[in-house]
Amino acid sequence: AAMSFVKARAPTYGIKPSLFARKDIHIHLPEGAVPKDGPSAGIGLVTSIVSTLTGVPVRRDVAMTGEVTLRGRVLPIGGLKEKLLAALRGGISTVLIPEENRKDLTEIPANIRDGLDIIPIRHVDEALRLALTEALTPIVWSEADELAALPPGTLGGVAGEVHH
Repeated sequence: AAMSFVKARAPTYGIKPSLFARKDIHIHLPEGAVPKDGPSAGIGLVTSIVSTLTGVPVRRDVAMTGEVTLRGRVLPIGGLKEKLLAALRGGISTVLIPEENRKDLTEIPANIRDGLDIIPIRHVDEALRLALTEALTPIVWSEADELAALPPGTLGGVAGEVHH
């Protein structure tokens, strides 16, 4: 869902949609790396893809967790206590969590809560605004722009297809 969402909203984030035809993004999460389960990395994946394609870095002191829908809603996650503790131990100062997990903060020990700026969010746009080092500048992108960006010999069809 992360890549599909970014593609759908590309101009809003200052990304030319034609870039996706020329660039390939591979995200590798090896089995032996950091333990993970569930879809809670969605918001982090969207943020890293947008950062990569725009060249706008992500703040080093921000962590985030949340599943992302195709419309950009940030959905609740499990294991909030463990994630917040890991962020605190890792020197993170700000953690973005799904709004629907706000109720779970009462179960988090005060020493963890007090050591972090925990910000509940509802949508990807909030995460990008808070996590990126600068604001994104939307672009206007039309069908004419898309056609002009196509490689020679293509008219919205298959590469190499020539129309007479």
